[in-house]
Amino acid sequence: MMQQRMNNPVGLIPEEMPAIQELARATHRGGVPSTTLALVHLRASQINGCSSCVQSGAAQARKAGETEDRLATVAAWRDAPYFSDDERAALALTEAVTRLADRADPVSDTIWEHAAEHYDEKGLAALLLSIATTNLFNRLNIPTRQVAGSWAQ
Repeated sequence: MMQQRMNNPVGLIPEEMPAIQELARATHRGGVPSTTLALVHLRASQINGCSSCVQSGAAQARKAGETEDRLATVAAWRDAPYFSDDERAALALTEAVTRLADRADPVSDTIWEHAAEHYDEKGLAALLLSIATTNLFNRLNIPTRQVAGSWAQ
């Protein structure tokens, strides 16, 4: 089993926590449904391999009313029948933004335009902020080996 290397870095600099929490709260003011934001968080965390964020993200999504079928298939959202066109556009954007280094044009016009068909600029901003915030959490948790389930839900 993985052993934590250090306490959560954000907790060690407590004066920074309000800013990070506000950043996370801001993603919910862009008009994107909370369930979509939960799926975005979960998918980015799956890609990055952040077990702590996958576990906490799934737990938060359940609290928001997310179904087990959707949680179990978010990694295979393209083939699963449980997701709306809006959610599929958000998940495609999530994968592209999370994998920026994987290709020369990481967020293609096709991916962007598909997302823009489903979300206005405020919604797109909320999605990008959510994806970036999740990636921030992943990049703090993974190197410090934060253990899944160790945070209070």
